[in-house]
Amino acid sequence: MTASLPQILDDHVARGTAPGIVGVQGMPGGRVEIVASGDLRADAIVRIQSMTKPILAVAALRLVQEGRLRLDDPVERWLPELAGRRVLRTPEAALDDVGSAMTPITLRHLLTLTSGYGVQVVPTPLAEAMIANRTAAGQEPVAMGAQEWLEALAALPLAFEPGTGWRYHHSFGILGILLARVVDGPLEAHLQRDLFGPLGMVDTGYTVPLDKAHRLPAAYRHEDGELVEIEPAAGGFSLAPAPFDLSHSELVSTAADYAAFAGMLAAGGRHDGTVILDPGSLALMCSDQVSSSTKTADSFFPGFWEDTGWGFGVAVQTAGEHSGRYGWSGGQGTDFWIDPDGSFRIVLSQVEMGPEVMGLFADVQ
Repeated sequence: MTASLPQILDDHVARGTAPGIVGVQGMPGGRVEIVASGDLRADAIVRIQSMTKPILAVAALRLVQEGRLRLDDPVERWLPELAGRRVLRTPEAALDDVGSAMTPITLRHLLTLTSGYGVQVVPTPLAEAMIANRTAAGQEPVAMGAQEWLEALAALPLAFEPGTGWRYHHSFGILGILLARVVDGPLEAHLQRDLFGPLGMVDTGYTVPLDKAHRLPAAYRHEDGELVEIEPAAGGFSLAPAPFDLSHSELVSTAADYAAFAGMLAAGGRHDGTVILDPGSLALMCSDQVSSSTKTADSFFPGFWEDTGWGFGVAVQTAGEHSGRYGWSGGQGTDFWIDPDGSFRIVLSQVEMGPEVMGLFADVQ
């Protein structure tokens, strides 16, 4: 007999996967159930980390719908820091073993993580340089503001010619800065007007306001069989005010807010009768947009590309029992996916990704 969502969450809290977990079940037709287990309250404002990527993808596609951006426009029009790129002869080459990039970085490259920037999963001179200049990505919050981060990243060569490889994460930091420049104003204010407001996402943003600090839980990781606190409740990096421009950073949100976002996607891009994302844009977002030649073993963790593709900000199941399912996770123990029948599930914890949390996701999925 298949366990219910509350049973799965209760079981994982009991065995110490997380002190508390919130889950969401979205049904075809729009009914949504939110359940909470342990000491994570249903309205907790949590660090969703890379679950920010689908939100930024939708925000970008809405600008495409309005004609303010095009998928294959070079982004250097708005990001002159990225003009005249140099590219490594091979991803493992020395930093001075470079040539001129022949292809400009486009919005499509950012959405598909094929810009030439990203996480280096094997030791290389570029990986060492990213650590040294504080642009390497990990579980820690960003170390500098958007402009300084972009300049530091632009000082490094690309790992590959844009469009010919795949590397995780950094393209979406660049995307956030791009969106801010296109709208000529703070990114969070634009997201509030254009997306969060229409969807009723009242608690989503780059920081938690002081008057809502009591809803920001502690964050943890598993170390030697114990849960160790890595960020305090009602404090830490995510508490307002922001230390600097966070256009390249990641959001906080709630189960109800993210359910509104996922429910819009599950309903074909519509919310309360209003088209948020047109069918063509949604089809691109949730279908595999990267070529097989970019799905190399050194581009991400082992086995990732088995029956999996990448759309715009989401992973896509390309074969098997759940073919057509799409969604993505956040490194602080959050996950969502949407099925072709219009159902979806969301899991929110505040425990860093690892075997225990991955087991939770697998049980829910």
